[in-house]
Amino acid sequence: MNTKNLDKPPRLQILRLDPLANADIPLPRYMTSQAAGMDVCAAIDGDLTVAAGDIALIPTGFAMALPPGFEAQIRPRSGLAVHHGIGLVNAPGTIDADYRGEIKIAVINLGREPYTFHRGQRIAQMVIQRAWQVEIEVVEDLPGTRRGSGGFGHTDGQPNPA
Repeated sequence: MNTKNLDKPPRLQILRLDPLANADIPLPRYMTSQAAGMDVCAAIDGDLTVAAGDIALIPTGFAMALPPGFEAQIRPRSGLAVHHGIGLVNAPGTIDADYRGEIKIAVINLGREPYTFHRGQRIAQMVIQRAWQVEIEVVEDLPGTRRGSGGFGHTDGQPNPA
């Protein structure tokens, strides 16, 4: 096995879509050395107010090329969620490695008050993950498990024996 590049992270190519108009918008970046997600910022022309219960699609001003075999997951920012009720409609949203359009963030205001987004504001997190494409195998039966076909919340509360 070649271990030469195991510690080298995959490369994410980012294209600023309108460099003159969006030069002030930070590109995705890790805010701390141990952050799992990169903060993504709003590339809106001015303030955007989203009423309680409404949904908005917020542009980011960039497109990207993920390495083959990877995906980007778009996740809510916890501060916006806890303090203002701002979430993502399809959290986590998945961006496939072959998508080359502008990244846009589908926000929803689950709070009780309107919320105003500002240009350059951090609005979501982007986590890059390995994404496998599996081979489909049609079978007559599935291997059994302790849980079986039990639905949501269908466990007995006891840990699985090791």
